[in-house]
Amino acid sequence: MNSLFDQKRILAASLMLTLVACATPPKPQPVEPRPVTPPVVTTVPPTTPPTLAPKLAPITNYTQAYKLSSYAELPGWGNDDLREAWPAFLNSCSALKNKSEWKEVCSKLKNVDAKDSASIRGFFEMHFLPYQVQHLDGALDGMVTGYYEPLLKGSRTRNGVFQTALYAAPSDLLTIDLGSVYPDLKNMRLRGRLVGNKVVPYASRAEILPFLAGKELVWVDDPIDAFFLQIQGSGRVQLNETGEVVRVAYADQNGHPYKSIGRYLVDKGELTLDQASAQGIKAWIAKNLARQEELLNANPSVVFFKEEKLLDPSIGPKGALGVPLVPQRSIAVDPTQLPLGAPVFLSTTMPLSSNPLQRLMMAQDTGGAIRGAVRADFFWGFGREPGELAGRMKQRGSMWLLLPKTFETKNN
Repeated sequence: MNSLFDQKRILAASLMLTLVACATPPKPQPVEPRPVTPPVVTTVPPTTPPTLAPKLAPITNYTQAYKLSSYAELPGWGNDDLREAWPAFLNSCSALKNKSEWKEVCSKLKNVDAKDSASIRGFFEMHFLPYQVQHLDGALDGMVTGYYEPLLKGSRTRNGVFQTALYAAPSDLLTIDLGSVYPDLKNMRLRGRLVGNKVVPYASRAEILPFLAGKELVWVDDPIDAFFLQIQGSGRVQLNETGEVVRVAYADQNGHPYKSIGRYLVDKGELTLDQASAQGIKAWIAKNLARQEELLNANPSVVFFKEEKLLDPSIGPKGALGVPLVPQRSIAVDPTQLPLGAPVFLSTTMPLSSNPLQRLMMAQDTGGAIRGAVRADFFWGFGREPGELAGRMKQRGSMWLLLPKTFETKNN
């Protein structure tokens, strides 16, 4: 029998569908991934657009769930060059500074010497308390994957090798924020389209092409790169005609859940778990071209893009918090478990290595497959080398959430 909570969720969803069917369809609003990250074998960037970024839950939801720790327990805390993390923290404060919980600590930034790692470390130790993140069963470690911003080759027109389109969101795609009807449905969104007076699911990857005519942004030269771009959530395209590089940022998604094609190949016995990296998947496709569509359609999720001018190539794409991601200092997290914008100390290892990777990160993005408390997707940056690292990253790790001390005061 459904629980009372489940019954309320179903009732609220039904009510929303009824209201939408009787009203003029709203214009689709962007809802960002970070790209969406596959659970085990591939990564998906991070994901909720700035305009619909998940709201922070009451801080008590977090402090009661995690164990108060100390900086002495953070492995490598004293060795981290916090000057590299400071720009990412400034980005977080630009988004959080008007929130009551963050206003006081973000007002003290001018007192910190950004060129002195010791000064920055002192700032965090004075104003923040570390909480070790743990799963509901008490486990302290979890999965850490990686994502990046790729570069594709493309054209404004379909010609020659440029035969695969990147699409803008279709005009009939509805995105419904269920939390606006019932608070318990916060962070839940329904996507679909109107058929008569009913909202029906939007087309899956295998069925979607007829709905996308006229929505082509650019044409790229590799369907596999286009597919992995959707997993990363944003990227850059160098245009063949002019050499100009433009950014294609996450705009929306068709509403179908992400399913890992790496997991699909593992379940079919085509690859082992260790082989199911981005590189391993591409190698399998190269040997099995006749099954390419079968594999890609195993993931019914489709990501749509919007084009942005690349004014400064050194600045990363925006994540779910609505601020630019900083390479190797931004992570995607589950926003129901960790507050977006917060500093998180991460202790893991380099991809396919036992070498420590211990540094202060900022929770600035989300991902469709990033679920659970001790779960992170590590943003490596732009280009080929970050792509190699992201594709191979599937490490175990531990996390400590840093919260302003004023949070504890307000909740006691």
